[in-house]
Amino acid sequence: MTGSVVGASLTTMDSPSTTSHEVRLEHDSMGEVQVPKDALWGAQTQRAVDNFPISHHRLPLSLINALLRIKDAAAQANATLGVIPTDVADSIKSAAAELLSSQDLGSFPVDVFQTGSGTSTNMNVNEVLARKALLITGQEVRPNDHVNASQSSNDVFPTAIHLAAAYETTFALIPALKVLGDAFEERSQAFANVVKSGRTHLMDATPVTLGQEFSGYGAIARYGIERLESVLPRVQEVPLGGTAVGTGLNAPPGFATITLSELNQKTGLSLHEARNHFEAHGGRDSLVELSGALKSIAVGLYKVANDLRLLSSGPMCGLGEIHLPDLQPGSSIMPGKVNPVVPEAVCQVVAQVIGNDATVSFAGAAGTLELNVMLPVLAMNLLDSISLLASVSVALATKCIAGITADEERCRNYALSSPSVGTALNPYIGYEAAAKVIKRAIAEGRDLKSIVVDEGLLTPAEAEVALDVQAMTRGGILR
Repeated sequence: MTGSVVGASLTTMDSPSTTSHEVRLEHDSMGEVQVPKDALWGAQTQRAVDNFPISHHRLPLSLINALLRIKDAAAQANATLGVIPTDVADSIKSAAAELLSSQDLGSFPVDVFQTGSGTSTNMNVNEVLARKALLITGQEVRPNDHVNASQSSNDVFPTAIHLAAAYETTFALIPALKVLGDAFEERSQAFANVVKSGRTHLMDATPVTLGQEFSGYGAIARYGIERLESVLPRVQEVPLGGTAVGTGLNAPPGFATITLSELNQKTGLSLHEARNHFEAHGGRDSLVELSGALKSIAVGLYKVANDLRLLSSGPMCGLGEIHLPDLQPGSSIMPGKVNPVVPEAVCQVVAQVIGNDATVSFAGAAGTLELNVMLPVLAMNLLDSISLLASVSVALATKCIAGITADEERCRNYALSSPSVGTALNPYIGYEAAAKVIKRAIAEGRDLKSIVVDEGLLTPAEAEVALDVQAMTRGGILR
């Protein structure tokens, strides 16, 4: 498992064929199966490949890495507890280390749309580790009896989802949101004195500064981090040790504690055993909660991206208050046109994350009695959302936000010409009189200051104070 966002790629490729290559015979409890001669997997994996030629989407590498990490730590725990011989555990650990370093999905061909418990992928990992161990050390290792000792797919696979989600959230998404928040904060300070017209309902409103707007965007990123940090303790509560139905049958006392301690040392996480294994087996509520936090972040980013598109619209016929970095030609037919491509990419990511959340929510509701049976599709969509948000946050920060410039004169002219600055007249002449002044200013195409002075409502000095657009951005009554 690495610190990069490896969970994003849903690798698409054809299922391995047993007809176009030499094969070898493998067997399981159901009999013999033909397996590609050089494949690391065995009979149960091949059955899954043959049974589920559905999407050709594999599970994310981050999830495979999580399973390999768990098998490595479990081997150590099983050796410590005397469940498997030390030399067998060492062989499993060597195999896991080599597979983790390769970052290669080639030996993990099972389709995402498989048995709902993830048993096919769990056995895929067990078989690959067993064969890899034999090739590396010459040590005979059995997939079920050794690699899967003290475990069940029903506790290992969901634990792997939690591990992958917590890891990618902690070491990819949260740092990415910090980068984005910092970028907004830097621009907020740079634009602190750029006065512009506020807008509500897309109509002119009282003045704000561009810096104030950008401070709000930075807060969206920071609050997203807070939401993630709030749910992470529950995501890191895992069902390992409950085996098949939560009772812990075939898992010796201390197995989960030792395994999770090993995992925490190697990942920097704080995984802990479920307080109630029956809740932890039957439901995936904390993952649904995490997906909800991801959706909240996505919704906030959509607001930001759309604002950037509006504020930069033009250059002649739009708002044109800011200029986004020119990244690429915007049209195949209109020369010189440049589009807000990064904000548009953000909007598309948001659409995907919201769709992913719908799938995660539906899958999370599939907990029936002692097991949820939509774990693979839940994992795919949850990890996809984490990775997409991490990647697009960095892209938005580095390729867009950092290079934004402001048209200060245009912003100020809009602020001065907005009829809504007349709101500041309310404490001086009252709402009704202010409304009449504003209507006259619009009808005659004149500024408010000259109207209130002409009508004797304020002295020139009072009008100057009352209609100071810079001061309006600081709130309060201007006297």
